[in-house]
Amino acid sequence: MLSFILIPLALIGGVTLAVQSCINGRLGSAVGTLATAWLTFVLGALISVLLVLFVQVPQETSLLEAPRWQLTGAFFGVFYIVAMVFSVPLIGIAAATVAVVAGQLTMGLLIDNFAWLGNQAYPLDGQRWGAIFLLLAAIALIYIGNRKRELANQKIDKS
Repeated sequence: MLSFILIPLALIGGVTLAVQSCINGRLGSAVGTLATAWLTFVLGALISVLLVLFVQVPQETSLLEAPRWQLTGAFFGVFYIVAMVFSVPLIGIAAATVAVVAGQLTMGLLIDNFAWLGNQAYPLDGQRWGAIFLLLAAIALIYIGNRKRELANQKIDKS
Protein backbone atom coordinates (compact mmCIF):
# COMPACT_ATOMS: atom_id res chain seq x y z
CA MET A 1 0.00 0.00 0.00
CA LEU A 2 2.78 2.42 0.91
CA SER A 3 4.41 1.93 -2.52
CA PHE A 4 1.32 3.49 -4.14
CA ILE A 5 2.31 6.70 -2.37
CA LEU A 6 6.10 6.40 -2.52
CA ILE A 7 6.47 5.63 -6.23
CA PRO A 8 4.56 8.76 -7.33
CA LEU A 9 6.48 10.74 -4.70
CA ALA A 10 9.78 9.49 -6.17
CA LEU A 11 8.54 10.35 -9.69
CA ILE A 12 7.71 13.88 -8.54
CA GLY A 13 11.19 14.03 -6.98
CA GLY A 14 12.63 13.12 -10.38
CA VAL A 15 10.58 15.83 -12.07
CA THR A 16 11.85 18.41 -9.60
CA LEU A 17 15.45 17.30 -10.17
CA ALA A 18 15.09 17.76 -13.92
CA VAL A 19 13.56 21.22 -13.47
CA GLN A 20 16.22 22.15 -10.90
CA SER A 21 18.98 20.96 -13.22
CA CYS A 22 17.58 22.99 -16.11
CA ILE A 23 17.25 26.17 -14.02
CA ASN A 24 20.65 25.69 -12.39
CA GLY A 25 22.26 25.01 -15.78
CA ARG A 26 20.96 28.32 -17.11
CA LEU A 27 22.01 30.16 -13.94
CA GLY A 28 25.43 28.46 -14.04
CA SER A 29 25.97 29.73 -17.58
CA ALA A 30 25.19 33.27 -16.39
CA VAL A 31 26.91 33.46 -13.00
CA GLY A 32 29.25 30.45 -12.92
CA THR A 33 29.06 26.82 -11.85
CA LEU A 34 30.42 27.23 -8.34
CA ALA A 35 28.32 30.31 -7.55
CA THR A 36 25.21 28.40 -8.61
CA ALA A 37 26.19 25.38 -6.52
CA TRP A 38 26.85 27.70 -3.56
CA LEU A 39 23.41 29.31 -3.91
CA THR A 40 21.72 25.92 -4.13
CA PHE A 41 23.36 24.67 -0.96
CA VAL A 42 22.90 27.88 1.03
CA LEU A 43 19.18 27.97 0.27
CA GLY A 44 18.93 24.21 0.80
CA ALA A 45 20.67 24.52 4.17
CA LEU A 46 18.34 27.32 5.23
CA ILE A 47 15.23 25.35 4.28
CA SER A 48 16.63 22.20 5.92
CA VAL A 49 17.31 24.05 9.19
CA LEU A 50 13.74 25.34 9.24
CA LEU A 51 12.38 21.85 8.55
CA VAL A 52 14.55 20.29 11.27
CA LEU A 53 13.52 22.93 13.80
CA PHE A 54 9.81 22.99 13.07
CA VAL A 55 8.81 19.76 11.29
CA GLN A 56 11.16 16.86 12.05
CA VAL A 57 10.08 14.31 14.61
CA PRO A 58 12.84 13.70 17.20
CA GLN A 59 15.10 10.76 16.33
CA GLU A 60 16.91 8.25 18.56
CA THR A 61 20.29 9.17 17.03
CA SER A 62 21.63 12.65 16.35
CA LEU A 63 23.97 13.66 13.53
CA LEU A 64 26.81 13.79 16.06
CA GLU A 65 26.15 10.17 17.06
CA ALA A 66 25.68 8.72 13.55
CA PRO A 67 28.45 6.57 12.06
CA ARG A 68 30.94 8.88 10.32
CA TRP A 69 30.78 7.03 6.99
CA GLN A 70 27.05 7.85 6.75
CA LEU A 71 27.83 11.56 6.87
CA THR A 72 29.83 11.29 3.63
CA GLY A 73 26.58 11.15 1.62
CA ALA A 74 26.44 14.95 1.69
CA PHE A 75 29.56 15.14 -0.48
CA PHE A 76 27.80 13.23 -3.25
CA GLY A 77 25.11 15.91 -3.40
CA VAL A 78 27.76 18.56 -4.01
CA PHE A 79 29.25 16.53 -6.86
CA TYR A 80 25.80 16.01 -8.39
CA ILE A 81 24.89 19.70 -8.35
CA VAL A 82 28.24 20.83 -9.79
CA ALA A 83 28.16 18.11 -12.48
CA MET A 84 24.64 19.03 -13.58
CA VAL A 85 25.22 22.80 -13.55
CA PHE A 86 28.27 22.23 -15.75
CA SER A 87 26.74 19.55 -18.04
CA VAL A 88 23.22 20.82 -18.79
CA PRO A 89 24.22 23.88 -20.85
CA LEU A 90 26.63 21.75 -22.90
CA ILE A 91 24.64 18.55 -23.57
CA GLY A 92 21.04 19.54 -22.75
CA ILE A 93 18.69 18.63 -19.94
CA ALA A 94 17.44 15.38 -21.49
CA ALA A 95 20.90 13.91 -22.09
CA ALA A 96 22.16 15.00 -18.68
CA THR A 97 19.08 13.69 -16.89
CA VAL A 98 19.09 10.32 -18.66
CA ALA A 99 22.81 9.98 -17.94
CA VAL A 100 22.15 10.70 -14.25
CA VAL A 101 19.28 8.20 -14.14
CA ALA A 102 21.45 5.57 -15.86
CA GLY A 103 24.21 6.19 -13.34
CA GLN A 104 21.74 6.00 -10.45
CA LEU A 105 20.17 2.83 -11.77
CA THR A 106 23.50 1.13 -12.44
CA MET A 107 24.88 1.97 -9.01
CA GLY A 108 21.54 1.14 -7.38
CA LEU A 109 21.54 -2.28 -9.03
CA LEU A 110 25.12 -2.92 -7.89
CA ILE A 111 24.30 -1.84 -4.33
CA ASP A 112 21.22 -4.08 -4.39
CA ASN A 113 23.06 -7.04 -5.90
CA PHE A 114 25.99 -6.96 -3.46
CA ALA A 115 23.98 -5.63 -0.47
CA TRP A 116 26.51 -2.82 -0.06
CA LEU A 117 26.19 -0.19 2.64
CA GLY A 118 23.97 -2.40 4.79
CA ASN A 119 21.12 -2.72 2.28
CA GLN A 120 19.06 -5.83 1.57
CA ALA A 121 20.26 -7.97 -1.36
CA TYR A 122 18.26 -8.05 -4.62
CA PRO A 123 20.03 -10.20 -7.23
CA LEU A 124 21.00 -8.75 -10.62
CA ASP A 125 18.71 -10.71 -12.94
CA GLY A 126 17.71 -10.48 -16.60
CA GLN A 127 15.12 -7.75 -16.08
CA ARG A 128 17.63 -5.58 -14.25
CA TRP A 129 20.24 -6.06 -16.99
CA GLY A 130 17.51 -5.15 -19.48
CA ALA A 131 16.80 -1.92 -17.59
CA ILE A 132 20.49 -0.95 -17.80
CA PHE A 133 20.55 -1.71 -21.53
CA LEU A 134 17.39 0.34 -22.20
CA LEU A 135 18.76 3.35 -20.33
CA LEU A 136 22.06 3.15 -22.21
CA ALA A 137 20.07 2.98 -25.45
CA ALA A 138 18.10 6.06 -24.35
CA ILE A 139 21.34 7.95 -23.74
CA ALA A 140 22.63 6.94 -27.17
CA LEU A 141 19.42 7.96 -28.94
CA ILE A 142 19.25 11.34 -27.20
CA TYR A 143 22.93 11.97 -27.91
CA ILE A 144 22.53 11.05 -31.59
CA GLY A 145 19.48 13.33 -31.85
CA ASN A 146 21.40 16.19 -30.22
CA ARG A 147 24.38 15.73 -32.58
CA LYS A 148 22.12 15.73 -35.66
CA ARG A 149 20.53 18.98 -34.49
CA GLU A 150 23.96 20.55 -33.80
CA LEU A 151 25.22 19.54 -37.27
CA ALA A 152 22.06 20.91 -38.90
CA ASN A 153 22.48 24.20 -37.01
CA GLN A 154 26.13 24.41 -38.09
CA LYS A 155 25.11 23.98 -41.73
CA ILE A 156 22.51 26.75 -41.37
CA ASP A 157 25.07 29.06 -39.72
CA LYS A 158 27.56 28.52 -42.59
CA SER A 159 24.95 29.45 -45.18
